[in-house]
Amino acid sequence: MSILEIPNFKMTRNYIDLNCDVGEGVGNEKELLPMLSSCNIACGGHAGNKECMTKVVSLAKANGILVGAHPSYPDISNFGRLSIGIAAKELVDSIRSQVNSLVEVLDEHGVKLHHIKPHGALYNDIAKDASLAVLFLEAVKEYKNDTFLYAPYGSEIAKAALAEGFQLKYEGFADRNYEVDLSLVSRKLPKALITDKKEVLKHILEMVKNKRVKTIDGKEIPILVDTFCIHGDTPSALEIVLYLTEELPNHNTYIKK
Repeated sequence: MSILEIPNFKMTRNYIDLNCDVGEGVGNEKELLPMLSSCNIACGGHAGNKECMTKVVSLAKANGILVGAHPSYPDISNFGRLSIGIAAKELVDSIRSQVNSLVEVLDEHGVKLHHIKPHGALYNDIAKDASLAVLFLEAVKEYKNDTFLYAPYGSEIAKAALAEGFQLKYEGFADRNYEVDLSLVSRKLPKALITDKKEVLKHILEMVKNKRVKTIDGKEIPILVDTFCIHGDTPSALEIVLYLTEELPNHNTYIKK
């Protein structure tokens, strides 16, 4: 007799947080947000302004979506996706200003800041550079007790955050391929992005059910993930999220609402 034939047996459901980077000028938030459980709103470093933040916060509130700040290197011209040379104080001041600008909008709408997730090159740099990670934590320390930090498993920023008593959620990427050190495959290389919806589903389920990720070269590496990201500017983002909403329950996995 299989476990499914045992009377009153119920498989434990898996619930995941599905987040998306929004407010970046793509304009698909109205369609995306109802299917998500959290979002990361650009706050002026790589994209976004008060008008855009206000619009996305309003949509998030209407859909009951948790809201996070998405600060980056102050580099709009490169969409925050290039590492830049910047003085420590200037970077700290910029990150603080970006997060505070979103918090001002959230306060106007009676919405709480749930998390902070760095963007692009800053995200990747603080994952590997311990000194830069500490600098980032200094910039956001005023939110330490009331918000979560989204960070990759095993990263320098995650280690530093735990040591400093930050509340942490490990983030995995549903639409990005991984290297063996759990860094993301560079966007400059082929297959950095996963755009096929079925492959995205397979990628997520491997991390949820087996707590491992298959890397770009086929190796299986242990990983812990609390929240999964879909990039709002991935060309097939809407198609992918709709497919996940429909298909995840078939694998006893559900998006938190």
